[in-house]
Amino acid sequence: MLAVDPASYPDLQLSAQPVPMPAAGQLLVRVRAAGINRADLAQAAGKYPPPAGESAILGLEIAGEVIAIGPEVKGFAPGARVFGLVAGGGYAECCLLDAALARPLPEWLDWAAAASLPEAWLTAWLNLIEIGRIQPGMRALIHAGASGVGAAAIQLAKARGAWVATTASAGKLDWCRGLGADLALDYARDDFAAEIRAAGGADLILDGVGGDYLVANQRCLNPDGQLILIGLLRGTLAELNLGLMLVKRQRLQGSTLRSLPLEQKARLSADLYADLLPGLEQGRYRLTLDKIFALTEVAEAHRYIAANQNLGKVVLQM
Repeated sequence: MLAVDPASYPDLQLSAQPVPMPAAGQLLVRVRAAGINRADLAQAAGKYPPPAGESAILGLEIAGEVIAIGPEVKGFAPGARVFGLVAGGGYAECCLLDAALARPLPEWLDWAAAASLPEAWLTAWLNLIEIGRIQPGMRALIHAGASGVGAAAIQLAKARGAWVATTASAGKLDWCRGLGADLALDYARDDFAAEIRAAGGADLILDGVGGDYLVANQRCLNPDGQLILIGLLRGTLAELNLGLMLVKRQRLQGSTLRSLPLEQKARLSADLYADLLPGLEQGRYRLTLDKIFALTEVAEAHRYIAANQNLGKVVLQM
């Protein structure tokens, strides 16, 4: 099969790779589209290695056709159209997908749209619903609101009756408001901590930025508020105000989807898609697929995201 050569990072060159064989509980999928995530860029830079035993090839979400099934698989057969979350291997013509994470692809959803869903929406679901326990009337701050995760998180929070603020670059603020954000701030110009505090503070912050954002996050987090860290775009080191954390009873939680046990990811997937797929079909949620690149354009696609040009998701099409 043709795949992004793991040995070529960060150059992202294509090469012939062996076709993987499905083990018990796995599907072998002919990939038609694969979503791109910031985690892929981090892995290509050597900063986010795959979990032990998983493919070193980039790619965390796919859509395609089942071409073979492993032992103990029920409910799927060769030829089935599926999509789902993978722990690696998506940037390839063929990829292994755990049957527990696979979902039948509805006829109204095309390959690229389906491949844009799993990682972003499951990350948002895990952190807002499972960990953050977001409730009506809560005040949420979603950083990087024009990213795939940010766009999903804005929509999930609004659908649950939360007040939502977000940060993004100046040209993306109207787009974020169109997804439902009540307050959209330019991260390069606005003092988001001051603006959020003036608006009533935040009970829950979803932060994919890290670094020096911690100081400002603490400033605008309400008493008993929770900060969930899901990314490190501005680095791994930050100053933590322990006094503020103590007095305001703040909670700081790190979170990654990729390393969760399969059983937990399967449960999250079932819960998410029971809500998301009807919501998309009925118009309660919006697809946020920004741009599609060919697999041969993978380096260009990474540069597009690294330059912060995307509004929502970017997908590779085979």
